[in-house]
Amino acid sequence: MGTELLAPLDLAFWHLESDAHPMHLGALAVFAPAPGAAPERILDLLGTRAAAIPRLRMCVRDVLLPVGGKAWTVDQGFDVHRHVEHVVVGDGDFMAGAGRLAGELMERPLGRGLPPWRMYLIGGVAGGPFAVLVKLHHALADGMRAVAIGAGIFDEIAAVTRARTAARGRPAVPPRSWLPDPREMAGMALGRIGEVGRALGVGASVVRAGRLGLRSTTAFTAPSSGTRRLATADLDAGDLQRIRRAEGGTANDILLAVVAGALRRWMAGRGEPLSAADPRALVPVSRRRPGGASATGNRLSAYLLDLPVAEADARRRLRAVRTAMDRNKAAGPLRGAGAVAVLADQLPPLAHLFGAPLAANAARVLFDVLVTSVPLPRSALSLGGCPLTALYPMAPLARGQSLAVALTTYGGRVHVGLVADGKALPDLDRLAAAVEEEFTELGAVITGTDRAPVS
Repeated sequence: MGTELLAPLDLAFWHLESDAHPMHLGALAVFAPAPGAAPERILDLLGTRAAAIPRLRMCVRDVLLPVGGKAWTVDQGFDVHRHVEHVVVGDGDFMAGAGRLAGELMERPLGRGLPPWRMYLIGGVAGGPFAVLVKLHHALADGMRAVAIGAGIFDEIAAVTRARTAARGRPAVPPRSWLPDPREMAGMALGRIGEVGRALGVGASVVRAGRLGLRSTTAFTAPSSGTRRLATADLDAGDLQRIRRAEGGTANDILLAVVAGALRRWMAGRGEPLSAADPRALVPVSRRRPGGASATGNRLSAYLLDLPVAEADARRRLRAVRTAMDRNKAAGPLRGAGAVAVLADQLPPLAHLFGAPLAANAARVLFDVLVTSVPLPRSALSLGGCPLTALYPMAPLARGQSLAVALTTYGGRVHVGLVADGKALPDLDRLAAAVEEEFTELGAVITGTDRAPVS
């Protein structure tokens, strides 16, 4: 039986979880109906394709060494039916009902004795649209890796995977011991010496960046309730590119500025005064490189960005974001307090085991909201012949965090998934509407267009 030690950052995510603070990410994929796509057939397709993805057969178990470590191992009693479920939304607006149900399902922690993932087929009226909610523990994958794993359910990806497997057969995977090879230990020790200096530098940056003062909205100081709400927004990708061509910068800069403006609108609607402290965003950065080795664990760093909510002018908000992000990129993803994930990579398993209670509360000191972009394949995707019409990514909430915003582009649209603590942000739908309104205003200011937001 093959085993694979959890990478340090994966181990950190595993230990940071509690029943009230599940550490899984997810996506809500929405499909248009097609002839012959009965729920039973779609559910069977989901199960068959998920069972064919090797990573989804892995569960976490204890190891003797290193102390405090964990290992991925194949679940010998794997039964895909424990992981795939059909749930039905009531009559009415399908997307509203699917969103409410997805929020409730995202509250539920993943069982630790099984491979840490679930898929839910969310169906409405017969012959109507349906959705698939995918949940993966953050220890299993970061955003980019989650896309690579989850894409295996789509017709196009599944067909390519079957063809490749048939062409080369299924090579035997040799067992891997959780004990390090003695010849590797000297190299590991030398590598650790070089990593200590970097870890100390990141640690000092984390301390300097800690925010103990007032937050810009009381929603960001509310205690975690463990409840989850989900809301979605849709933006035109063509308009995004027009703004980019007119103003410069990156598409991510524009979307971060939109989030800043949306928070400003939402806070004004709540009647909350703007404080001197802008909300701080954690912006994850993948350390995966195109063409590089396909590491299975999390490969993340992050930037910290003060969202210019106090700035009233949309163009100046965008320029402030561009300037701050250019500064972050010049420093690089391995420097600064946002690289706290890199610091986690330098810690031994025992430190994660005993340091998790302290680390769990660190997020609220460093940042207020997480904003992340997740890339998708550019080709059209389908499930059982039913075309994918939208995919809303969902990021996890750290302990003490009330809001996470994730964005992805597909089919000429930018799909925005907002996940919030249900008690801290009961008005999340208003924030989602503010995202669309702010995007429309920014487009009008930058390009002189005036398009109504998509409802």
